[in-house]
Order: sequence, then structure tokens, then C-alpha cells
Amino acid sequence: MITTDINKAKEILLKNELIAIPTETVYGLAGNAYNETAIKKIFELKKRPFYNPLIIHLKSASCISDVALEIPESALILATTFWPGPLTLVLKKQPHISDLVTAGKETVAIRVPNHPVALALLDQLDFPLAAPSANPFGSISPTNAEHVYNYFGEELNVILDGGECEKGLESTIIGFENNQPVLYRHGSICLEEIENIVGKLGITTNSDTSPNAPGMLSRHYAPKTDTYLTNNISELLKCFEGKKIGLLLFKNTVQNKSIIHQEILSKSGNFNEAAKNLYAAMHRLDQNKLDVIIAERLPDEGLGKTINDKLERATKKE
Repeated sequence: MITTDINKAKEILLKNELIAIPTETVYGLAGNAYNETAIKKIFELKKRPFYNPLIIHLKSASCISDVALEIPESALILATTFWPGPLTLVLKKQPHISDLVTAGKETVAIRVPNHPVALALLDQLDFPLAAPSANPFGSISPTNAEHVYNYFGEELNVILDGGECEKGLESTIIGFENNQPVLYRHGSICLEEIENIVGKLGITTNSDTSPNAPGMLSRHYAPKTDTYLTNNISELLKCFEGKKIGLLLFKNTVQNKSIIHQEILSKSGNFNEAAKNLYAAMHRLDQNKLDVIIAERLPDEGLGKTINDKLERATKKE
């Protein structure tokens, strides 16, 4: 049920059931982060492998020591700078944090979301929320309540409606190895913004066997439709002549009357607008019974780098 009733959402969570919540990044599938029954339900509903850790959502930065130990100075600086907001920190976990949340690792991924509905709900709870994206594992992330409903229908008693997600891309994830910050996942805060605060980052963004954080698997965010990423749309179009094609483009339409389904991420070439529109455009194309989707690679800078990362994972062939 899609609703704006926070009290109803709280009631469901107190029963160790799941709800969907809006955040500024994407919608999350949320349950009590301190309850293993709720945590197991998250993995079961998403069909998510247990080796892929979850992110814990806190009500404020002051709660960081409730879930984490031995917090590096650079982590505190990043939390002060970007929270509430689309930054996840991977830190040494408190002993009471379930191994289910952390995929058996000694670290836990945490953030404070920047969405009034999520924060209002968290403020009413005496526990944080474990909340991966509210979609089946590996599918396109949801950026509105309807996307979540289309995935799970009545399997979720409450889908809290907070409108369209402001950012539209997942949080950036930073870990700490020997107290040095390392990028684990490209996200809504671009690499350059982080490096302006804490200096040069190490980068480890791929792992298919034992990821340190969500979003590190090589295939992710994928439409059901066969999808390709290219720098040269016109060349790839020749390969699929006669097929029903959808195009996912940065800012310019392709002058080809036979291609009806064209999604433009930002006519002005604005990376923030393109990021906000990315997943919704992918959802629309995926619903059109196409033979193939061709996505255009963006300039590899700023948020363009993040969008390209998502598209590369979405188009990775198994």
C-alpha cells in the first residue's frame, strides 16, 4: 500500500516487518537493523545474496558510535561535512551489529539520509534501519513509490511515499583501510568533492565474491531488456537494424524516425538533472517491450563518472 502515514510505517517496523522508505538517493527496503528476523526478510524479499552487506540508516550523526567503533578522524570530518546526505561510511562495527547486516565482516556501512520523511520516521524509532534499495536484487533502482509497488505489490504493507528522489543515484561509499579513505562505490557525491575534503582517495570499486560494501558487484542496476553502452550510437544502431530499439541519451535526440522510444537525461547537459532522471528513464524504456536498449556514455567527469559506472554495471553481460 502506498501511503504517507508515518505512524502506520512505525507500527509495521515494530512488528519486525518491512516497509519501503523514500530517501534522497533511491527508495529503500527498510527493517529494524537490530533485529535478525527483519534483516533476514530483507534478503529474502530482495533475493539478495547474504555475502552482500546492507547499509544502516541513522537518525543523526550523533548516533554514529551506537553502531561503529574506532572512528577515523577523516570519517568524522566527512560525516560532519556531508550528513545528512548521500554519503555512506564503512567503519569498524560495534559487537551487537548482526553479521547478517555486515555479511560476516568486521565493518558496517552507515549513513544519515537527507529526506524529511525518512528522518521523521527515524526520529520516532529507538533503532536504526537497515535499508538496501527497494528492488529485486540486481534490478533497476526505484526512485518513486510506484517503482517499488511495481516490484513488490502487496508484499509490502507500507510503501511510504516521499515523491521523486532528489538525487536519483545511490550514496557514495567510502571505507577506511589503515585509516586511509578508499572509494568503494561511486555515488551522488562525486569523487572530486570527497577529495577536496580529505585528499586523494584509494579506489576499490569492484568485487564479485566478498564486497566490502553494496554496489561493488560487476553486474547491477540492470533492466530486463538487453542493454548496451556505447560512445557511438550511430555505429551500434547499424548492428540492430530491424529491431525494436530504445535509446538512453545524455542530451541530444537521434534523428531517426524509426526509433520512437528515446529518453533524454538532460537537454541542457546538466549532470545533476541526468542523475535524477537516470533510473526513471531506464524503467520507462524497460516497460516498452523493446528488443534492445542502447545507452550513451556520458563525459567521464564529476557525476558523469558515477552515471557511467551505473550504466557499465547495468550493461555487463553475464
